Amino acid sequence: MKKFFLPAAAALIVLISGGYFVQKKMEQPGPLSKEAYVVIPKGASSRTVAFKLDESGIIDNPLLLRLAMRLNGTDKLMKAGEYRFEPGISLRGVIQKMVAGEVFFRKLTLPEGLTTRQMLEIINNEPMLSGEITETAAEGDLLPETYSFSRGERRDDVIRRAKAAMSQVRKEAWNKKNGNVPLKTPQEMIVLASIIEKETGVPEERGLVASVFVNRLKKGMKLQTDPTVIYALTKGEKELGRALLKKDLDVDSPFNTYKYYGLPPTPICNPGRASIEAAVNPEISDYLYFVASGDGGHNFAKSLNEHNSNVAQWRKLRKRK
Repeated sequence: MKKFFLPAAAALIVLISGGYFVQKKMEQPGPLSKEAYVVIPKGASSRTVAFKLDESGIIDNPLLLRLAMRLNGTDKLMKAGEYRFEPGISLRGVIQKMVAGEVFFRKLTLPEGLTTRQMLEIINNEPMLSGEITETAAEGDLLPETYSFSRGERRDDVIRRAKAAMSQVRKEAWNKKNGNVPLKTPQEMIVLASIIEKETGVPEERGLVASVFVNRLKKGMKLQTDPTVIYALTKGEKELGRALLKKDLDVDSPFNTYKYYGLPPTPICNPGRASIEAAVNPEISDYLYFVASGDGGHNFAKSLNEHNSNVAQWRKLRKRK
């Protein structure tokens, strides 16, 4: 009995010591000196994962990682995706991150006021996306926003999400439309919102700019807004690259709001949520005109005489510069 007890006790001591050693190694800071990114493929084995992590310098004991995952049953629970690992992350931290599926999502920003062509160029130039663009999008179809995506996600998927986001914002804004605003369809709302977006970069002004265009529409006045003329000249395919000239105002295009009454046939860019909301709920004012103030904003006027005075003031400021 004593002869059997001694080897069993020794084995128990070895087992406990080994468990303590493994536990200690699992908690120790790892070798990673700066953050690293690793993509775990779908269906990857623990051996493949351990190799990738070792190759990236995140761990230095791939065998121990595989053993630990096998013992605690997590080798089949890893989630596929791209992971960001922090410097010094322990073996336990590595396992917990992959089992919890703490996938790293990248971000792509589509700024307000860009044409659809410009937005598609941003999406197409994002190196972490995959696939050619086959999804179609008209002017005003894409919501300016910052979108999260996983490495390797298809470009078409991002476009579909931007279209779905715009569709949702369009619906919500139209349902809150002020009954006195002379817009007949959600599309007209986006057209007006796109003009508002291009006319001012000052958030506090959107409501007033919207009120000017709404007031002019109510009175049957031409909108006479420069951004629509620029769109008529460029068709949204490029930047004009120069100041708008007086002769440009004579271009024969349905987008030329100096020549034709009402709204242009389509949006001239992709407006953001704030401009869309301003289009259907503008501030209440008697303003019919506005011109740049020289400080980034605009001076608003109720009469043509007052407007002409503001224009003269703006021209003086331009000459000084």
